[in-house]
Amino acid sequence: MKYVIVTGGVLSGLGKGITASSIGVLLKSAGLKVTAIKIDPYLNCDAGTMNPYEHGEVFVLDDGGEVDLDLGNYERFLDIDLTSDHNITTGKIYRSVIEKERKGLYLGKTVQIVPHIVNEIKSTIRRVARKSKADVCIIEVGGTVGDIESMPFLEAVRQLKREEPEGNVLFVHVTLVPVVGVVGEQKTKPTQHSVKELRGIGIQPDIIVCRSDKRVTKKVKAKIALFCDVPEEAVISAHDVSNIYEVPLLIHEQGITEYALKRLGLEGLKVDLSWWADIARKMTGAKERVRMALVGKYTGLKDSYLSYIRALEHAGAEEGVKVDIVWIDAPEEDKPDFEEKVKRMYRRLEKVDAILVPGGFGQRGIEGKIRAITFARERKIPFLGVCLGFQLSVIEFARGVLMMEGANSTEFDPNTPYPVVDLLPEQRGITQLGATMRLGRQRTIIKPGTMAHRLYGSTVAWERHRHRYEINPTFIEEIERGGYIFSGVSPDGQKMEIGEMRGHPFFMGCQFHPEFKSRPGRPSPMYVGLVRAAREYKREKGRR
Repeated sequence: MKYVIVTGGVLSGLGKGITASSIGVLLKSAGLKVTAIKIDPYLNCDAGTMNPYEHGEVFVLDDGGEVDLDLGNYERFLDIDLTSDHNITTGKIYRSVIEKERKGLYLGKTVQIVPHIVNEIKSTIRRVARKSKADVCIIEVGGTVGDIESMPFLEAVRQLKREEPEGNVLFVHVTLVPVVGVVGEQKTKPTQHSVKELRGIGIQPDIIVCRSDKRVTKKVKAKIALFCDVPEEAVISAHDVSNIYEVPLLIHEQGITEYALKRLGLEGLKVDLSWWADIARKMTGAKERVRMALVGKYTGLKDSYLSYIRALEHAGAEEGVKVDIVWIDAPEEDKPDFEEKVKRMYRRLEKVDAILVPGGFGQRGIEGKIRAITFARERKIPFLGVCLGFQLSVIEFARGVLMMEGANSTEFDPNTPYPVVDLLPEQRGITQLGATMRLGRQRTIIKPGTMAHRLYGSTVAWERHRHRYEINPTFIEEIERGGYIFSGVSPDGQKMEIGEMRGHPFFMGCQFHPEFKSRPGRPSPMYVGLVRAAREYKREKGRR
């Protein structure tokens, strides 16, 4: 097993995840089987209970693991399916060690950070890597070098290099090269200090990836190489590009692939990046544009909706369309200016070609989202509701078409006269919130002759879920008589998975999260349908 360990310095948010994913693409292009692990040094056992504003999107895996959004990057770039074991957190490690201590497995010894916590980290990394049967395991260490919480993990990977055979562990350090002052000079001091901090804990980087607005100059590379004790060819410029799919090509052209393979003892492998170049070309080659409104409640942090963004990119590339997202913060009904904000939202929605209402939790912005759905239904604008967005579309239909005044979800109004959305039966009585929702990959049975059937081209779909509430079976017959058809259901027929409206060009909802399975070159059928409908809507507007 070869290990590529990616660390970060200076500040967070530099793009370690994209760097790790891109290196994975390059190694995969050399014919190697690659897997990935993300280390998150927080005490939470998983990302499931974390606010998107705190942490960004919660990504869901096939096995139901609620994990860091970087695992979504790994899956999309490498076209692999990971498990919750591939996300290691401080909480998971400490819980495992404490459980072993309670069982007496340490034979009465004093349990300490070193060696017990560190050994647990190393054994977890090795177990996950071996189980994947990969040739190379890429490990991204979250946080920034110097953070207190990262120290046990950095010590673990330091020891890993010491214990593994020579050439089996490669360290990649991602750092910042800022431009300061009107002269526009690229500064190397942050990188020097970051590498000094890393070397102070016993880790010498093999490759330094420099994040910068502009390409890092040869002079700056030479200076970093000198002061950080790496060859000049191992200093890589990761400057800004038009989209993330160009990053593997950008760093490959600077020789990182050849250098990494040589350091790992894998020189001589033929690298074929044509498949990825095709993907990158499709992602940037679209001429036609559509405007997609995303009406959400976490729009202040775009990472909260990262998989939606990527799914729209994938679908747009497939359809030859560039999707411009119009971010709309759903008006809050308990604010005095609610109606005025709704009017402003309507003025913005008049200028879009489709409307997407994503998933979410909590009461805030619910009525604003429902107003956006009403606008889509009445104006015949293409619409997709995902998870909560699907539930809200049913609530809106019950109110606006079936005249069920006060229809709602019991999540927001326990006393609603028409609880068209209710808690899943297996969720009643649950007191612990972490990892207790309906989670992970589930089978959906699709009814022939429906829009869903045309999109998936099959009567079966496997998609990932993350929810506690569902469409109330009591109201299904009445809703379907009114024209909202449930075209996808669970195998037992009890849970409504896909809905679509009769008499509307494209009005669909799904209880699952199709964006989690979308890949470059293999986009989600639901998002392809939405983008295609948006393009037709725009063309029709042009003809009018």
